Amino acid sequence: MTTVISVPPSLDEHTFEQVIEQLANTPEGSRILLDARHARWASPYGLTALLCVPQARTERMAFAVPENPDTVSYWSRTGFFRHAAELYEMHGTVPRSRDGQESDVLLEITPITKSDDVHGVVGRIQQKAADILHGQLNLDTAVTGAFGMTLSESCQNIVEHAGLGGWVAVQTYKYARRLGRRVVVISVCDAGVGFRKSLESSPGHRHKDRWDDAMALEDAVLRAVSRFRHGDAGRGQGLAGIRRFVGRWQGKLTVRSGTARLGIIPEWDEDVPMTEGLPFFPGTQMQIIIPERVGDAPARPRSSTSTRGRSRL
Repeated sequence: MTTVISVPPSLDEHTFEQVIEQLANTPEGSRILLDARHARWASPYGLTALLCVPQARTERMAFAVPENPDTVSYWSRTGFFRHAAELYEMHGTVPRSRDGQESDVLLEITPITKSDDVHGVVGRIQQKAADILHGQLNLDTAVTGAFGMTLSESCQNIVEHAGLGGWVAVQTYKYARRLGRRVVVISVCDAGVGFRKSLESSPGHRHKDRWDDAMALEDAVLRAVSRFRHGDAGRGQGLAGIRRFVGRWQGKLTVRSGTARLGIIPEWDEDVPMTEGLPFFPGTQMQIIIPERVGDAPARPRSSTSTRGRSRL
């Protein structure tokens, strides 16, 4: 008997929780079909997270391809099907992969397993990022270097913490629903050990009175706590640098790990800083959104642990 997991028509960091909830109710070892036939749109987060699903389970899964031709065409351009075919048993018509047609507004989904992959990703997107950030989003040219650092640190987290590799994708599009302007979106997802187990592996780790995935996220993202010893220069500072970059440009950062999701939330978004009690999903799933700059300097983002425990899906 096959359990069918329905992929929402619009797949992003919020609606992907519906996929996780369905998986949580499916016993390990069950035959699973991820049914994306009715999918119409997916963010970079949605696509990279879909590639983490079969890595999070022991059984071989099947995947039903979207029926909408525009959706299939876009997912194909992102490189999703090329990677999905190595992880899923594919059902449906998948377009033939065409090389040499890289979009001018996105970095195709790229696997990250080692530091050399990180350098390759940053190198590939360096000039493209400059064109996008300055030419399309009206950000200062000085931000390009910081953007490259942010992308590099995001991917490096996979190498140092995930344990089995992960996926990165970058795209720009019009964020009409909330902002009415263009944004650049970075998604970095893996199905590895997650922040809690990573921090627990530190030689100096001590369990706190209340230690869970939410606390681990707060330590890693807000307090720059690392599993590396203090003598390891620069280690554990990647997320702190990402947080500063996002705050400087009125961006949004969300990080999901285990059963919790933490956000650095700007004034233009109505998301919450912390969500606990989510269905467990291994690894870490991160999204960074940097909006087109208009008017004066960005306002300070909302990020506080004071709402911890108030929001639950």
